Amino acid sequence: MEIDRADGRTANQLRPLACSRGILNRAHGSASWSQGETRVLAAVYGPKAGTKKNENPEKACIEVIWKPKTGQIGKLEKEFETILKRTLQSICLLHVHPNTTTSIIIQVVNDDGALLSCATNAACAALVDAGIPLKHLAVAICCSLEKSGNVLLDPNKLEEQTMKAFVDLVFPNSIQSVIPKGSSEVGGESIEDGIITSVTHGVISVEDYLLCIERGQAASEKLSDFLRRSLQSQAPN
Repeated sequence: MEIDRADGRTANQLRPLACSRGILNRAHGSASWSQGETRVLAAVYGPKAGTKKNENPEKACIEVIWKPKTGQIGKLEKEFETILKRTLQSICLLHVHPNTTTSIIIQVVNDDGALLSCATNAACAALVDAGIPLKHLAVAICCSLEKSGNVLLDPNKLEEQTMKAFVDLVFPNSIQSVIPKGSSEVGGESIEDGIITSVTHGVISVEDYLLCIERGQAASEKLSDFLRRSLQSQAPN
């Protein structure tokens, strides 16, 4: 379906993507991820010895600290921290480094829409850069629902403000992805199907939600291919 968007994109077209790793010298791993004018930096510190608050003799702890572009962290940012923490916990091999804590710092550089999805992609790239053992990679996409019922992928800020609802989806990356050293598939099962995380904002029907999943999964293949090529091109010799 051809839909006119202010920036000239079609309904299923993503904004230009950019990813760089190893950009922060003092972090164990770091990455910058951009989707159009939305840009997020992610830094990974750890694994480090667990604190009394987080220590677990059987598995590692993941903590996420969200830093907005300006001002203090609010309710929405706290929600983002919780969602991102649960997402990253589900893809990390937590039993490899028990009784440790790995901290992921999310710094918002610019928010022009689909911020949580952009931050999720940045965090995954930073975990790879830090060499954190992963079950698999993940890619995130935001699907927005117009009041007319049209689904738009990767909305910018202006589009988000006029949407009836939008859904942030995180999918397992393609099985052909670059997997960090020490990582593996779980039980040899395919990781191409399924949803890792789904967060909805606004009122959306079941039919529209399923349509968002269908569109999002198709877009995740493009994101997976971009992430794979990006990691390969920046892999050490």
